[in-house]
Amino acid sequence: MLTPLGFSLLRQLADGELHSGEDLAAIVGLTRARVSQVLKDAEAAGLALERIKGRGYRLLEAPNFLDAKAIRVRLDELVRAHGATTVPVSVEVTDQVDSTSSELMRRSQRRDVHGVALAAEWQTAGRGRRGRAWTAVAGGSLTFSLGWRFEQGAGFLAGLSLAVGVAVARALEAEGLTGIALKWPNDLVHRHLKLGGILIELNGDALGPSSTVIGVGLNVRLPAGARKDIPVPVTDLATVAGKKAAPIERNRLLARLLAELASVLDQYAKDGFAPFAVEWQHRHAYQGKTVKLLLPDGATVTGKVAGVDASGALVLADGPRRARFLSGEISLRRA
Repeated sequence: MLTPLGFSLLRQLADGELHSGEDLAAIVGLTRARVSQVLKDAEAAGLALERIKGRGYRLLEAPNFLDAKAIRVRLDELVRAHGATTVPVSVEVTDQVDSTSSELMRRSQRRDVHGVALAAEWQTAGRGRRGRAWTAVAGGSLTFSLGWRFEQGAGFLAGLSLAVGVAVARALEAEGLTGIALKWPNDLVHRHLKLGGILIELNGDALGPSSTVIGVGLNVRLPAGARKDIPVPVTDLATVAGKKAAPIERNRLLARLLAELASVLDQYAKDGFAPFAVEWQHRHAYQGKTVKLLLPDGATVTGKVAGVDASGALVLADGPRRARFLSGEISLRRA
C-alpha cells in the first residue's frame, strides 16, 4: 500500500533520473533499508521501478503527478474560452485517501460541498457500484469526486449517472480520445472493454433538495499486472490513444472533465436528463442489441435495447412489448 511517505519518494524519482538510496534516505529522513521497502510497496502498487546496484533507483515510466494549481490554471482557461458555468469549481488533490467519494460524503454532513472536486493519487478503499472495490494504479488512473447540489429530489436524479457519462465522453473526445462508448447505467467502454465507471451517491429529502457526490474512475495506463486483479475485461486511455500518441497529461484531462461536468450538471439542474437522452443513446455500446439484464433481486430479463426514456430508465423490447428498468446490469446475450 502506498503511503504519503511513499509519494514523497516517488516525487523525488518523478524526473526519471537515477537517485541513490543514500540521497533518497537523506531527503525524506529514512534509513536506506526503509527506502528500499517503501519502493517495493510502490512496485506492488503497479509502478515500474529500475534498481541498479551501486547506483540507485529510477522510475521507468515516471507519472505526471496531479497538481491542483496546474488543474486550476487549465480549468480557468477552458471556462474563459467556452463560457463560464454558474458554479465555480474548487480543486483539491491528495496523495492518499480511503475514497474520494467517501471523503466528500463525510464533509457534506458538516458543510456544503457544492462545486468541490477532490482527486486522489491513491485510494485505499476505492468503491464502485454495489460496494465493489475499484482497482486503481498510482499515476496510471484518474480517480476523483465532485460535490453538487440540486433543488430536486431523488426521482429527478434518476438519470444523473447517464448525463455524467455523456459529460465524460465529451471531455475525452475533446482531448482526442475517440471511440468512447457508454454502457447503461454507468460504465465507459471502448470496444466493449471497460474503461471507467461512475458512482452517484446522494443525501437529501425525497422531494429535495439533494446533495450528491459524483465519483469518476478512469483507467489511464494499466500495467498487465494490475489488469489481472480486475474481474472484467478492461482497457485504458493509453490504448485508446494508440502507441504513437503522446502520453496522456492527467492534469489537463482532469481540468477538461471538470469543465464539461460543470456545464452538464448546470443544464441537468434546469432540465433533467431529457436533453441528453438522444446523445446518450447514440453513444450506447448496446443500443439496438439483444442483451441480458441482471436485476438487483437476481432475476434476469432478455430483450432488445430500445433506448432510454426521459428519466434515464433502460427500455427493453420483447416483440411489441416494452419494459423499463431503473437499475440492473446488462451484458450482450450470447448466441
